[in-house]
Amino acid sequence: MTDSQLVRVQKFLADSGLCSRRAAEALIAQSEVWVNGECATLGQKITPGVDKVTVSGKSIRPIAQPRITLAMHKPRGLVCTNDDPFNADTIFTVLPRDFARYRFFCAGRLDKDSEGLVILTTDGDLANRLMHPSNIVVKRYLVSLKQPFPASKKSLLLRGIVIEGERLKVERATLLSPRVDGSATSLDVQMHHGKKREIRQLFTTLGHDVKRLKRYQIGAFALKGIPLRAVKQLSNKEIALLFKTPRPRGGIDEKPADIHED
Repeated sequence: MTDSQLVRVQKFLADSGLCSRRAAEALIAQSEVWVNGECATLGQKITPGVDKVTVSGKSIRPIAQPRITLAMHKPRGLVCTNDDPFNADTIFTVLPRDFARYRFFCAGRLDKDSEGLVILTTDGDLANRLMHPSNIVVKRYLVSLKQPFPASKKSLLLRGIVIEGERLKVERATLLSPRVDGSATSLDVQMHHGKKREIRQLFTTLGHDVKRLKRYQIGAFALKGIPLRAVKQLSNKEIALLFKTPRPRGGIDEKPADIHED
């Protein structure tokens, strides 16, 4: 057997469409993955189609899927998961029929109440690159608040606040269309990590409730031109844009192009 025919078990699980590579690594650590009747180890190599792999007792077979990457304009009200017993409507229920038969990974989720750019891909390696903390993937958001946010608090966003032992922070924040007193109800926020509901928690802790949260750019790829609930299949060139550092906006107090608060 040549080395080229061997793959790490976590990659095999990702390629099978079961889950992302990071999720597969977690399953292995939890002793949920078995190879030929023995508990799998992280980094273990297998031969797809020859070695028997099971997850939680269910046999996993390799599935040949084309590599497809989509940019979706997610609306509010949908969850970013393949299956949720508490939410019948997910981002996968609105996929066009041509793509519905494939197993996609959601590479960087948005919570149910948020909207904007979400990347879906059948490529487990790409999903891992986009989500792994060692890779700096810049994400940009338009944050609309119920209460005006004063310029004096901007340093708190950048320095961060420790909540339940974790520091929540953003890398950049710009107040949009500030008032005479320097406050604003909309901000352009940039971050390259992103824990669950981090932006919402951060602003709420500072005393400002989030009215609307929209991700409009990942790397140098912008949501512009993709209608609400629609998807766009990305070319290799567009996929590469996801990993590029975005250019600074021209105006310091203007809303990002093509982003509206209607």
